Amino acid sequence: MAAISSGALARTAPLYDRVKRVIPEFEWATFADDVDAILDLKRKRNAVVLAHNYQTPEIFHGVADIVGDSLALAREATKVDADVIVLAGVHFMAETAKLLNPEKTVLIPDLKAGCSLAESITAADVRLMRERYPGAPIVTYVNTSAAVKAESDICCTSGNALAIVQSLGVEHVIMLPDEYLAQNIAAQTKVKITAWKGRCEVHELFNAEDVRQLRENHPGVTILAHPECPPEVVAEADFSGSTAAMSGFVGKEHPARVVLLTECSMSDNVAVLHPDVEFIRPCNLCPHMKRITLKNIRHALETNEHEVTIDPEIAERARRSVERMLAL
Repeated sequence: MAAISSGALARTAPLYDRVKRVIPEFEWATFADDVDAILDLKRKRNAVVLAHNYQTPEIFHGVADIVGDSLALAREATKVDADVIVLAGVHFMAETAKLLNPEKTVLIPDLKAGCSLAESITAADVRLMRERYPGAPIVTYVNTSAAVKAESDICCTSGNALAIVQSLGVEHVIMLPDEYLAQNIAAQTKVKITAWKGRCEVHELFNAEDVRQLRENHPGVTILAHPECPPEVVAEADFSGSTAAMSGFVGKEHPARVVLLTECSMSDNVAVLHPDVEFIRPCNLCPHMKRITLKNIRHALETNEHEVTIDPEIAERARRSVERMLAL
């Protein structure tokens, strides 16, 4: 075992060079065998790993082939030239990858990697909303199940929600299921938006007092907030945008010190790319994202667990909603 570990450490050394600012050397030593095995399994199985921005650095920078926010992963999933897709994220993301790649094997390393937003609404709820507001298009956040997407007119992400809402050319839309995202988008448009009551269990924890305290404790700090945060948090922040937009802001503006009001691992992953920026880290962990580990990614590739399947009738209708979004 010691010899194998030594070999894995040597083979993964170039990857460790990228993340050594955020992962201690002794900790990387515990990851090296799994990283090395995953890289080998990907070659043997013609597999790729898609990782969301909230994954930990050893996954995000160590074994992922494609990284990004929900929109980026949805887009890139359609371009993947692989037989197997491992989704290092939560279940609705794996479903979306399967919708867009019906002929490929899509694996989610842990079936319990869920999402408070996705669990806040059902297909029956969407049908009731359609009955209550006849004629109003239903814009559904990608953070939902395939069954919910199937009842919707078009999907959106936090990065394109405003553009999607305004593209419909109507006075009133229903936006599901994130209450705060809907409120934050409503503040930027004249379109009337009726929201559902879902919330992200990570972002709803931030409040305006947190923002004021951060400014007091860290003079000159630039504060970026995800649009799933409460509107009063977004109002107090210097910038609000998707995880991709926040990363892009740091890359373009190079603030001396910055806070990302979102899931913990996001700051670590962006910090790897910007060693000149000081990251202040108020830490709210997503327990669902953290169910994905190197060990269960490796297990998924070794055993083909857990394969994502979707009822064909639901998949056909859900795919239309996602493809309408991607077409824009």
